[in-house]
Amino acid sequence: MPIITLQYDDLEKLIGADRDTILKRIPMIGADIERIEDEHVDIEFFPDRPDLFSVEGLARAMRGFLGIETGLPEYDVEKSDIAVTIEKSVKPIRSHLACAVVRGLRLNSNSIKSLMTLQEDLHWGLGRNRKKMSIGVHDISNVKPPFRYLAVGPDFKFVPLECNRKMSMRQILETHPKGAKFAHILAGADRYPLIIDSADNVLSFPPIINSSLTSVTEDTADVFVEATGTDHSISMALNIVVTALAERGGKIESVEVISDGKGVAMPDMSPTTRKIQVSEVNSLLGLNLTAEQISDELVKMRFGATINDGEIKVAVPPYRADILHTWDIIEDVAIGYGYDRFELAFPETPGIGKTHPIENKMAVVREIMTGLGFLEVMTFTLSSEQVHFDMMRRKIEKVTKVKHPISEAHTMVRSSILPNLLEILSLNKHRELPQRIFNVGDVVINSKNAQRLASASTHAAANFAEMKSILESVAKELGLEYDIVESDDLAFLEGRRASVRVNGKTIGVFGEIHPDVITNFGLDHPIVAFELELF
Repeated sequence: MPIITLQYDDLEKLIGADRDTILKRIPMIGADIERIEDEHVDIEFFPDRPDLFSVEGLARAMRGFLGIETGLPEYDVEKSDIAVTIEKSVKPIRSHLACAVVRGLRLNSNSIKSLMTLQEDLHWGLGRNRKKMSIGVHDISNVKPPFRYLAVGPDFKFVPLECNRKMSMRQILETHPKGAKFAHILAGADRYPLIIDSADNVLSFPPIINSSLTSVTEDTADVFVEATGTDHSISMALNIVVTALAERGGKIESVEVISDGKGVAMPDMSPTTRKIQVSEVNSLLGLNLTAEQISDELVKMRFGATINDGEIKVAVPPYRADILHTWDIIEDVAIGYGYDRFELAFPETPGIGKTHPIENKMAVVREIMTGLGFLEVMTFTLSSEQVHFDMMRRKIEKVTKVKHPISEAHTMVRSSILPNLLEILSLNKHRELPQRIFNVGDVVINSKNAQRLASASTHAAANFAEMKSILESVAKELGLEYDIVESDDLAFLEGRRASVRVNGKTIGVFGEIHPDVITNFGLDHPIVAFELELF
């Protein structure tokens, strides 16, 4: 989940409250304080509130929560003479575009960092790592409208960000760090998206990288914001960015986006409306609030609220991507009311809990592994096909998929724990060696839960014999009689891998990880590992 670094002086100025009050109340709005430093605080937000992924968005919410400024925020949008035309050539590749202009900004290092962080967090939270949506923010003073959104050949050249020479779009995808990272999004395309001005100067190569010509600096006063993607989620992303800039004192101007000869003015800052019943609110929350009390909590959460005969008409701000159902609004009523004000009560039906037998067995396995010098790590049960199969050199198998994943990193339920361990090693590659880790937990095979143990060891001298001896120790402690046979698991190095069989059934694999897998995870030291079915 996104972790946002907030500078105290910036936070206090934008909210209008002191540091102690802010830090005391922030967790009650739906956030976790990760760490408190002398000059800043790091806060983790849930991915369902992308409008809070910036200091400006958080300040707007906290002003309401603290009663400093309540009700629906209103953002005036002035009409401009700027237009962007979506040409037919780009529609088969990345067809949707939303734009706006924000003028009169006074940017500093903190606000620029907040803007860049917001972009990247939106790419992750709403954009599925740029595949579904990406955002570009440009200094408009260096380009001349009207703009065109089109597709060009891979030999087209311009100077990308973080570069001082012209590169072809093909070169950017092959050699530029950003290009290489996101090239897979445009795999198979023979033409690439581009936004250019009236003089054919490049603003952006979406979803890959902006042009150096339009880079935002502390001298930037007016910006052009564009969001491209594959569906209408781009409009929400655009609203989140431009309202954050407006919280900095920026003035929003519309842009006419022309497609097939028809123009639409963007952004749309009008609120959406929903209706909630007082009875439903009280039934769901277990409270006895009046319509007036519910209305008070809603305006505290920055909604608009109008009461009409036991029904409340709610105006939802244009930057709230999480309001999909009336219950989402009722949840905000609960947050506004304060979870700390709910009375504690025992369930009407008492029960006595005890440890599940499987958990007792897992505890034994944990004790064995820690006794062998391994450190337990906790990994996500959700993963992706890319990590599970492509990066592991394994053939794609039938897996349990997530119906509506929020990111490309969590599209399936894991069927193996080992890829998760390699991700952990990748995140800790700058730490001292040796690193010896393990994880015991659930996987899903053929739609059924199974318990597995996986471990990995990385250091300069890691080899097959090391992991074989660890496996032998684990098997001895568990009273497991097994045979070792040749393995064909492509994640391991041929000739230095083996399968574990019990009563003729393969229950695991161990050996030296293949060099290609090691480099796929950005690692460079030998790794040995094993994974076993347990119960």
